[in-house]
Parts: sequence; structure tokens; C-alpha cells
Amino acid sequence: MIETRGLAKRYDGFAALAGIDLVVRPGEVLGYIGPNGSGKSTTVKILTGLLPSFDGEARVAGFDVRDAPTEVKRRIGYVPEQAQLYDALTPLELLTFVGRLHDLDERHAHRRGAALIEAFGLHDRARLRIGSLSKGMKQKVLFCTALLHDPAVLFLDEPLSGLDVNAVILAKELIRQLADAGKAVFYCSHVMDVVERVCDRIVLIARGAVVAQGTFAELAERAAETRLEAVFSQLTGGGGEADQARRIVSVLRETAS
Repeated sequence: MIETRGLAKRYDGFAALAGIDLVVRPGEVLGYIGPNGSGKSTTVKILTGLLPSFDGEARVAGFDVRDAPTEVKRRIGYVPEQAQLYDALTPLELLTFVGRLHDLDERHAHRRGAALIEAFGLHDRARLRIGSLSKGMKQKVLFCTALLHDPAVLFLDEPLSGLDVNAVILAKELIRQLADAGKAVFYCSHVMDVVERVCDRIVLIARGAVVAQGTFAELAERAAETRLEAVFSQLTGGGGEADQARRIVSVLRETAS
């Protein structure tokens, strides 16, 4: 459902991606993790058709991302970290509008949108303006827009941002059940315990290149660690955070007036 070969992107001479090879199959949750600036968001923007200029090959749901971006967008759902929504609309109005963009007839879009709003526990907010909702509620609305047209592929970029504990539990269960239903899920996150629990395979990138990939068990064995957080730190060249924290505290102490 997702395949890249030699995926590369440069910004003014800087290599944001330096040749990424990926395969994500139907029914699989791929965890895509790396430090800030490693190229995760650039990868997602390319694969969702938001960044048309790149080198290498990329296919999503059987379509070439460069040659058929509209066909790709018909078949994907996307939950970015920040919910960019039409604040003047209500959730139900927004979902009806999004459904029409995906060629659902208005009655079908309205009915499915109302059902999703109910399922996400937003029934009492369905007719309020989106601008009046909390960040977590907006994130739930964003999930609804991503799922409304029943896409074959889901791109989730820090999807748990702003969600409360119960909503996080729901999201984790939802991701697993969507994959079990045959959808491919491309999951980017810094929340290591969630990646460890819901992802079938994990790809670690650093400085625009893949540094390790495999199941959590395989990565843990390679790094001789039992927690994904420790595996991540070791394989992406991290470490030394305790010393760094001590230096920060020392700065505060030494510069106190």
C-alpha cells in the first residue's frame, strides 16, 4: 500500500531525506520514528501529495504520488499533529463538506459524519462552532475527517496531540482495529510506549536516512535494550540526556541573580 525507493529531498542544499526505501502492506501498522529534523514530516508530506518536488519513487495505494497525487488523496486519510480546521463550521457541517469533496452524496456524508461524531463521544458538540472546541476535541474531529471516506491508507503524524487519557486509549485501540480490517497505517510519533504497543514494524530514521528497522523485538535484541525509548536513543545517536539536564540546571543556578 506504500512503497518508496530512494526517496530523497533537498532544501537549499540540505538533504532532508537521503534515500529512503519503505514498504507498508495492507493490515500493517508501521511506526516511523526519529529525532526532530530527521525527515519524518518531509516523508509524510511527500507521501500525502503535499510536497510534489522530490527525487526517487513513491507509490501509495497503487498510484504514483508524483504522477497521480489526486488519486492518492482519494484513498488516504491524514491526521496531522495540528488540527487545521474551518473554525466557523460545526463538526457536522465540516464532515458533510469533506464527504462531498470525496464524492459522497450529501445524505450519506451527513449520516456517516453524525455516526462518527457520536462514536468519538462528540455528540453534544456536533452543532457547536469548531473554533469553540478544545484542542483534544478538534483532534477527534480531525480523526473523523480522516476516516469519513473509509480510506485504504492512514497517515498519522503525532495523532495523540491534545487527547486526554481515555481518548488516547481509544486511539490506540482504533489504530489496531483499523489495521486488522486491512488498512495500512503509517504512524509517526514521539510517544515511544504507544509505538511499541501498536506497531507491527518500526523504522528509525536519523539525518534523513534509515538507521534501523524491524519489529520491536528485533530492534530491542540488536540494541540489547528492553524499552523502545532506550533503543531509539542508542540507534539514532542520542544519549547523554542526563548530563545535558545537569548542564541546564547548572546554568540556572550559576546565572541566578
